Amino acid sequence: MQYTADIHKLERHFLPANFSVTTWEELEPYFKELVNRPLESKAQLEQWLRDVSEVEAAISEDACWRQIKMTCDTTNPALEEAFTFFCMEIQPKLQPYADQLNRKLIDCSFTKELDQQQYFTYLRSVKKSITLFREENIPIQAELSVMQQQFGVIAGKMTVEVDGQEYTLQQASRFLEKPDRILREAVYRKINERRLQDKTALNDLYSKLIEKRHQVALNAGFANYRDYKFAELGRFDYTKEDCFQFHEAVKLHVLPLVEKIYQRKKEKLQLDTLKPWDTEAQPEGITPLHPFSTGKELLEKTIACFEQLNPFFASCLRKMDELGHLDLESRKGKAPGGYNCPLAESGAPFIFMNAAGQMSDVTTMVHEGGHAIHSFLAHPLPLSAFKEYPMEIAEVASMSMELFSMNHWEAFFNNAEELQRAKEHQLERVITIFPWIATIDKFQHWVYENPTHTTEERAAKWMEILQEFSVKSIDVSGLDSYRQYNWQRQLHLFEVPFYYIEYGIAQLGAIGMWMQYRNNPGQALQNYMNALHLGGTRTLPELYEAAGLKFNFAPDHIKTLMEFVNAEMEKA
Repeated sequence: MQYTADIHKLERHFLPANFSVTTWEELEPYFKELVNRPLESKAQLEQWLRDVSEVEAAISEDACWRQIKMTCDTTNPALEEAFTFFCMEIQPKLQPYADQLNRKLIDCSFTKELDQQQYFTYLRSVKKSITLFREENIPIQAELSVMQQQFGVIAGKMTVEVDGQEYTLQQASRFLEKPDRILREAVYRKINERRLQDKTALNDLYSKLIEKRHQVALNAGFANYRDYKFAELGRFDYTKEDCFQFHEAVKLHVLPLVEKIYQRKKEKLQLDTLKPWDTEAQPEGITPLHPFSTGKELLEKTIACFEQLNPFFASCLRKMDELGHLDLESRKGKAPGGYNCPLAESGAPFIFMNAAGQMSDVTTMVHEGGHAIHSFLAHPLPLSAFKEYPMEIAEVASMSMELFSMNHWEAFFNNAEELQRAKEHQLERVITIFPWIATIDKFQHWVYENPTHTTEERAAKWMEILQEFSVKSIDVSGLDSYRQYNWQRQLHLFEVPFYYIEYGIAQLGAIGMWMQYRNNPGQALQNYMNALHLGGTRTLPELYEAAGLKFNFAPDHIKTLMEFVNAEMEKA
């Protein structure tokens, strides 16, 4: 099948072409019409579904742009107000209508005549939404939408001064790659001291989020928010017990490799003890990798890299650039992190990140580029709901791209030695990310199983879990005052609770995709695209199967994949 990046904004047939979301009063009549419309044939049902999809796409894109603009500039009160207005004045009024539309679909006698393969996951998700819907949760969820964004507002203001110049924390982290160990330690401490200045504000914010999330769960009849969230996220294909098994497998099969990586790093740096400010450093005489200088250069080089991999991938990024759907460089007042935001009407998504000229930025760019390609591939699907794919396959799209693209990083490095170091860095990261994923995930299980915990209990539990997934080769003595709060740098805890184990599951899938790619690049890329263009129209195991993968994160499977990556590292 041939794929194209030449996509266009969806044409409207139900909403006026120039309609934009301004007030609920202007939007409500369209929902009333959809709720009251008679459905007297399968053809009428299918037209109704297309009209519902059109309204959903318009509203979704409007909400996305409000969030994008606010994260690009957290200092502009008008942008924050526009986002807050949507969360408090539009979203709460939408939810009862969404529930009515869901019930209308399930109760319609013609629904059973729809293509059951194409509609199975959608209808399953609709039934789940009906089960979870509670009127009393609407105002709480509106408050949560606004509160969650406060993390970005707080973190966006964090800067440090190095050598008389102000840097965002993302920009300052470049100094941790420098050969000057005294400078590295000084910058490490400055970054952590700056984080500590807001530790109380972030603790208080998190406590309030936990309290409100727990209430949402209780209102919906769940014992805790973890169980509620598993249902809301549509985790139909694995359980909390599978997550616990994953945590144990990481300890058993991944930590020994992480130990080996950092032991090797200590030897390379010729250090008696490896400290946290040494893990990204280069030995004396070796210049840190500097793959690009500006956001424009990062984009151009990524396009060149993708062109070598598959011209379709490059054309997706060109289309986004043409539309102005990229904001790549770190700056003061910009929210931290990186994301690819699908835009339901436009089709071409938006990539947001905080590039500062580091190797990790290349990884982020190709990662978000993988997400973007997923958005392009799923866009032709006829309904917006079909494009809502599970996060566990979404992250396979992005993490596989990190590994696929490695063989074409010549665009970023003009000598073999630097290219080799870059690949080594990537392979190390593939392994070293697992303990952090397990730590964050296990921490969240405890947090929501024990929602009335104190901040002191939270810090103690965090330290206990952190210790479980730490390695002896990194000396963290004397740093507990920083370490007990370093969960606060993980935006997922604040903004997208329980969205983290997906990275672990998907990293296993990505390694599986890379194994395929090493054997047969053409077939692997075809499998990759075949799976992604299905969007969310298949179950998670079926999507993995379409990609030539098994949906499996049992210890033995993890062991096999880790052995493969270790063997590739030995070759590197």
